[in-house]
Amino acid sequence: MIQAENFIFYQIYPKSFCDSNGDGIGDLAGIQSKIGYLKDLGINAIWLTPCYESPNVDNGYDVANYRKISEEVGGNAAFEKLLHALHENGIKLIVDLVANHTSDQHAWFLEAKKSKDNPYRNYYIWRETPPNDWQSLFGGSAWEYDERTKEYYLHSYAVEQPDLNWENPAVRQEIQNIVDYWIKKGVDGFRCDVLDQISKDLHDPNGNGNGPMLHPYIRELFGRNATENIFTVGECWAATADNVKLFCDKDRKELTTVFTFQHLCLSKNKFTTKKPSLKDLCKKMASWQQVTQEAGVYNTSFLENHDQPRSVSRFGNDTSYRYESATLLGGLTLLQRGIPFLFQGQEIGITNSRHDALEAFNDVETLNYFKTNDNLPEAERFANINAVGRDNARRPIPWTAKTEKSWIAPYARSEEINVEKDLRAEKPVFAFYRDLITLRKTNKAISHGTFTLLNLTDEYYAFQREYGEEKITVLCAFERGARIENAYGGAAILNNYSDYAPQELKPYQLIVLK
Repeated sequence: MIQAENFIFYQIYPKSFCDSNGDGIGDLAGIQSKIGYLKDLGINAIWLTPCYESPNVDNGYDVANYRKISEEVGGNAAFEKLLHALHENGIKLIVDLVANHTSDQHAWFLEAKKSKDNPYRNYYIWRETPPNDWQSLFGGSAWEYDERTKEYYLHSYAVEQPDLNWENPAVRQEIQNIVDYWIKKGVDGFRCDVLDQISKDLHDPNGNGNGPMLHPYIRELFGRNATENIFTVGECWAATADNVKLFCDKDRKELTTVFTFQHLCLSKNKFTTKKPSLKDLCKKMASWQQVTQEAGVYNTSFLENHDQPRSVSRFGNDTSYRYESATLLGGLTLLQRGIPFLFQGQEIGITNSRHDALEAFNDVETLNYFKTNDNLPEAERFANINAVGRDNARRPIPWTAKTEKSWIAPYARSEEINVEKDLRAEKPVFAFYRDLITLRKTNKAISHGTFTLLNLTDEYYAFQREYGEEKITVLCAFERGARIENAYGGAAILNNYSDYAPQELKPYQLIVLK
């Protein structure tokens, strides 16, 4: 049985983590060279984003061959070597399963386009006329006309990412075979990309996810003997307080847990420079803590991934209070109830970048936004993509101040913020993260305990974790600091400032009391 509560995940975006051969592209050998760094941090599991063979229209989320690791990151042999090295060091590895869509260069789709009676035609969703007006998540219609066969195919994302037809039993069997292939290779589980979109109701005007067969499809895939000992986490934008138990209840044999995004979707429009407040973030997080606890399921705890801007820039102060913001946000990730997922670079407080040339950007969503919103001033569009664009997370990790050759424009503040400098700093963000992880590993109130909301005002957030006789209280101050009328009892065992006044918190101060 998976002991999910014990996992502390670290997400790696291979192309941007560590380049071992100087070709400008991060690779699996580079990841292997940093195992000591990851062990020192204290994580015990890695989520590896897609590095399969791909044309990279959507940076690997357009898979052309599910069984072949891209040669640019080292190929299958390098993957097996990395997996063995991680396991030798006590680190689990889960890989991305991109099962809602493939690349248009996948052999299945190349066959499907040949004719309407091709055996692979029904692997995808084709219609003579679009049955709805769904929009692609990357902009424009979700239906693309194919001149050769005179029909439209569905693509929820880029035109080059046709959606698979999960109503076809052959497709479901293909995905099962892919899962079993990687399990036999030794992987410890799967992060399932946009999993709640695999079942669709084409007559639903509200969108193309959370269809009527979603849960049966998930159970068919993961409710088998072959998958009973693996860890599964679904990217499920449609998970709500009403249905989260359906995804995660152990007796249903669907998923170990889910990624939900209520706490990160705090703006009506994604591309905006308006920052959500730290209070609003905590309010959403606290609500989800209570929802999943009442449902008896275990949630995920995260603030960053490959699709999100850097949390220090989004929710904190990335200049004068960068250390305090970074460490406070680390506390929110690692001290609340749920399985924590850190994203590469979060442990040194990496911020967003600033770039003012379009060639510095690579992300298909970002580029589509910039080009299709030419009614807005160029300066405004650049400000928006610098604030929230996905490239913020995808720029290479600055191991040193030196800017290396890279497949994408480098992190803009690498001279000021880099791993080498942080590890030598008087107040290293890395060391505070390591302390948080150590505390989580040694205190069952944090890893296994209940969550109780104590306070959520305009000034600070406070919660308690409890397991048996173990109990901790966590205080998180917002931008202006906080005055506390009734001081909380207990000794401070972790503090991102050098001092602690029981009735006064400084800006972005994080206190753990025992």
